[in-house]
Amino acid sequence: MADTLDRLTEHHGPGAKAVVWAHNTHVGDARATDMADAGMVNLGQLVRERHGDEGVVVVGFATYEGRVTASRAWGEAPEVMAVPPAREGSVEDLLHRRVGNTAALAVLTGGEGRGVLGGGAPLAHRAIGVVYRPARDRSGNYVPTVMEQRYDAFVHIGRTEALTPLHPVEEDAGEKETWPSGL
Repeated sequence: MADTLDRLTEHHGPGAKAVVWAHNTHVGDARATDMADAGMVNLGQLVRERHGDEGVVVVGFATYEGRVTASRAWGEAPEVMAVPPAREGSVEDLLHRRVGNTAALAVLTGGEGRGVLGGGAPLAHRAIGVVYRPARDRSGNYVPTVMEQRYDAFVHIGRTEALTPLHPVEEDAGEKETWPSGL
């Protein structure tokens, strides 16, 4: 992903800008999480390393509760799932206590935004991606995160609703049978 982004910005020349929309586990700098301890690198880290803090703005998103469209396992069909209220003491819980279900933007780098979320200490930050397991929400879906290092800004949405496709989605039944059978 980072190489593709570099090729696109090179193609468009000096001054080219891009917006990349991806899950927090991809855009948030991995060095600010326990992913780094496991030797993982992600898009956010690579882009910051290649282009510097001045050329990159990383924005994370989260919700306190609601519904999402996700799958229970890789390769399974997506479904609408309930997202329970966030774990106590998590980033999502702290923001919910401050602003309720009002949408909010926290600027985490520079100026008065410094220290808004955790003051440099790791906080539990819920990870909901393509795969989500609501039964593990309290124990397995939170990533220890130093918010001010992972993101430059953070959008909190108190209650979210699942995305729905703009157009009907047809199941791919594979290619039609064109070969003789019974051989």
